[in-house]
Amino acid sequence: MNKKARIDFFGACALILFSVLLAINHVVIKVVNTGLNPIFFAGARSVIAFFALIIWMKISRKPIVFNINLAFISCLAGLVFSLEFLFLFLALDFTTVSRNSIIFYSMPVWLAILAHFFVPDERLNIMKIFGLICAFTGVTLSLLINVTDFSFTNNILLGDFFAILAAFTWALLILLAKGTKFSQVSPEMQLIWMVMISGPVLILFSLIFGNPIRDFELIHFWGLIFQSVIVVAGGFLFWLWLLSVYPASGVASFSFLTPIFTIFFGWLILDDALNIIFLMAAFMVVLGLIFINKTNH
Repeated sequence: MNKKARIDFFGACALILFSVLLAINHVVIKVVNTGLNPIFFAGARSVIAFFALIIWMKISRKPIVFNINLAFISCLAGLVFSLEFLFLFLALDFTTVSRNSIIFYSMPVWLAILAHFFVPDERLNIMKIFGLICAFTGVTLSLLINVTDFSFTNNILLGDFFAILAAFTWALLILLAKGTKFSQVSPEMQLIWMVMISGPVLILFSLIFGNPIRDFELIHFWGLIFQSVIVVAGGFLFWLWLLSVYPASGVASFSFLTPIFTIFFGWLILDDALNIIFLMAAFMVVLGLIFINKTNH
């Protein structure tokens, strides 16, 4: 598929579905963290995803080629990927899914600022800035539904800090995938590089934090498999492909939908309240996406 100047109908639908997957994904991480050390969990996920990707590429007859000339930038992307999920999994170990979502998915703000300086074709303009403000305001409103009785602790504040670091490293990863020679690597090989590096790095790093097993049960096993095969090997591969076709800031802007879907699943499955605040938040997010995806004239 040829590169697009803006998000079209297919791209919007695909990114909405991916946002739903990510909303479920964060709930799964929170659950599996009760059975596994979060850093070990992140590393094990990458290892399983690596083999799942290799099997898929063999079956689909896609070439598995490690370009030595791009080894440095590919390894760097793998290390940034490692840091992103180190911070994300730790964040979800300390803070709530809702609080983590609003901080982690502020990533497009970081990306838009960084892209303004490092990606010539993706300069900030008034419409993009206004769109980012609208979308972030919508997410904030939506999360107010669930945090009225929230009590702060030092651990929660630490989790918030990890979520900020995860958001920033996610933005860096997008810039690497879009604005460096790493963009010359196919989406499949980009992901293979990242999970190949992050798997052993995270597992070795997890040994510093003691026993990798907490209270492991069958639900944690299936959560690990879901994370590895569906989210990483399937979902992120699809996301990298979308990133190769559509503008980075446009792709990233849809991440604001994930906290909205998290609240929706809480209402649908857990009977959480759905009120006017949620509807106002949804409107603000949609309005923000419209402005973010307007092209410069």
